[in-house]
Amino acid sequence: MSTTENLQSKLIAYRRELHENPELGFKEVETTKRIRRWLEDAGITILDYPLETGLVAEVKGELEGPTIALRADIDALPIVEQSGVEFSSKVEGVMHACGHDFHTSSMIGAAILLQSRRSELKGTVRIIFQPAEEIAQGAVYVAEQGVLDGVSAIFGMHNKPELPVGTIGVRSGSLMASVDRFELDIIGVGGHAGIPNDAIDPIVIASQIVSAFQSIVSRNMDPFHNIVVSVTKLQAGNTWNVIPEKAELEGTVRTFQEETREVISNRMRAIAEAIAESFGARADFRWFSYLPVVNNDSRFTEIAAEAATKAGYQAIEAQQVPAGEDFAFYQTKIPGYFVWMGVDGPKAWHHPEFTLKEEALEVAAKYFAELSIQALNKPELLK
Repeated sequence: MSTTENLQSKLIAYRRELHENPELGFKEVETTKRIRRWLEDAGITILDYPLETGLVAEVKGELEGPTIALRADIDALPIVEQSGVEFSSKVEGVMHACGHDFHTSSMIGAAILLQSRRSELKGTVRIIFQPAEEIAQGAVYVAEQGVLDGVSAIFGMHNKPELPVGTIGVRSGSLMASVDRFELDIIGVGGHAGIPNDAIDPIVIASQIVSAFQSIVSRNMDPFHNIVVSVTKLQAGNTWNVIPEKAELEGTVRTFQEETREVISNRMRAIAEAIAESFGARADFRWFSYLPVVNNDSRFTEIAAEAATKAGYQAIEAQQVPAGEDFAFYQTKIPGYFVWMGVDGPKAWHHPEFTLKEEALEVAAKYFAELSIQALNKPELLK
């Protein structure tokens, strides 16, 4: 069996074991143990950071140079698997429905390949196996432990079911949207449904606010910006003949323009308060900033594409997606670049039937090994 075939069989075995044993964010105890064991078996150095789950490995080249990082997320989702694969989740109600098992196994593969190519490495590659991406807390947690100290740039990926295996999507600038959440309580005056003039109906007020929120995108924002305002919950009342005192709204805002986030939140608050006041009610608006925009540093676009070609794959222009990714937090600290990795899957992320083609494991491993070498070959980009 060739080295390539041996690596591919290893990565498939790793991915399937992770897939059968998924763990949620900050509960990836056994996942971390498995990653540690596989890295140690390959002779790869594991750094001593105070992480409760997740870990950091490092491959030091034979030539001096800067340090860059690769990142894989390791957590799963609270979803009941329906993929039908023979290695389906053994954990009830938990599934790797976003392919983080693929990310983890691929980056182990990249570490193994880099270990075998240390003579070509002009510096050091730090590989971060990060917990809790799905709950948007893992990257901040990892960064707080000093994992980015001394790192000049960071690279990562997400599998892309819509792209064929062997295709890598690259794009300068914004790739994935910021993620913010809002809550809104409308406090009116409850009363008899047959005597509404003695009440202040929060349902009527909430309905007008929902409609008015949509005008923010069409009338307050740059028409060339990409913005989504979605109200996903409107809850009020508990019976048919009583006007309730309060209506509760909740939803999310997505945008690819970081500078618009504060504008949107301020406008939403002003609209809600003004409409509520006009009815004699009160609005309590709350905004929760979750994730910034995944914003790729343009200096790395050329080498990201070249690495695909050198590894024998195809680089294409990546399409933006209004989902969030906490890799964005790293990019607020140091330059970073995030790519799509084609896996030719039948279903989208977070679907209970999500799966992917395992041939992509070797593709991703080879790509990130090559990208690391190419990046370290151009230290002028890492200053």
